[in-house]
Amino acid sequence: MAYMTQNLAVTQPFMDRFAALRAEFSHRRAQRAEADRVFRELSMMTEYELTDLGISRHSIRDIAAEAGRRV
Repeated sequence: MAYMTQNLAVTQPFMDRFAALRAEFSHRRAQRAEADRVFRELSMMTEYELTDLGISRHSIRDIAAEAGRRV
C-alpha cells in the first residue's frame, strides 16, 4: 500500500509575512488618522462655512471616510 503525504511548505518566511502585516497595520492606522483629522476639522466649522464649501453637516462622516481611504 502506498501513502502519499503532502507537505504544504510556507512559501514566504515568517519575518516577511510579519513585515507585510506590520506595513498593512501602519497603512490602516495612517488612513484612520487622516479620517479623524478631516472629521475633526469639518466638525469645527460653522454652518455658514460648510454651506460655503457645499458640504452639509450630515455628510461630514462620509467625506472624512473617503479622505481616509485616499491615503
